[in-house]
Amino acid sequence: MKKLVAFAALTLCATGAFANEPSVIRFGVDPTFAPFESKTPDGKLAGFDIDLGNAICAKLHAKCVWVENAFDGIIPALKARKFDAVLSSMSVTEKRQQEIAFSEKIYATPNHLIAHNGSNLLPTVASLRGKRVGVEQGSIQETYAKTYWEPKGVNVVSYQNPELAYQDLASGRLDASFSDAVAGEYGFLKRANGQGFGFSGPAVQDSKTLGHGVAIGLRKGDDELRLAINKAIAELVKDGTHKRLQQKYFSFSIY
Repeated sequence: MKKLVAFAALTLCATGAFANEPSVIRFGVDPTFAPFESKTPDGKLAGFDIDLGNAICAKLHAKCVWVENAFDGIIPALKARKFDAVLSSMSVTEKRQQEIAFSEKIYATPNHLIAHNGSNLLPTVASLRGKRVGVEQGSIQETYAKTYWEPKGVNVVSYQNPELAYQDLASGRLDASFSDAVAGEYGFLKRANGQGFGFSGPAVQDSKTLGHGVAIGLRKGDDELRLAINKAIAELVKDGTHKRLQQKYFSFSIY
């Protein structure tokens, strides 16, 4: 029976013959994570995730509606049906998979410590003990830091969004921040207040807390929407749209 169900699902995905393809998709997003999602000076949403979500909706002939929500409360808001899916640089982790489902991977980026050039800080307990390290509330970086660093003497400081952490890092109230590398580069290092700072030490890897890449979060049981979104993602990769969107924002592949 399981094989028959799996075959039926694959057939639907291949043919696009979903019983109820969505006419509207409401994506939850926290627009504080450039270049993936942010706001332009005139208040419009912009970024790779926004373009990708709009392209997914176009493939499915659905209307895209974007609902802003703080990242640390975005999973409860999804489960409360404030929107249909989360498209906001959400990494797939074991902990999150216990609460929600995920689409196929949409990209993957490394995680780095950011500190003042010459600080010689490394993303290790020995180097960071007694130091203040900023992270975003609800992020995988916060989970990693609180799991491995905080119990051993590192002062982990959580912020509502990464921009607040970067402000405190630039002003000297933090010794380092820990974030997604692309977001850290575009959101801080390439800006005026990020001058004199850089990635410190190697990329941090831990599949348990940092996950297996970024995907779209959905409620468990919303299988038709998940399959429809997966179908659209596959088509966007195949026809080159995904690559073109990457090239708009990045000088390297994130897929």
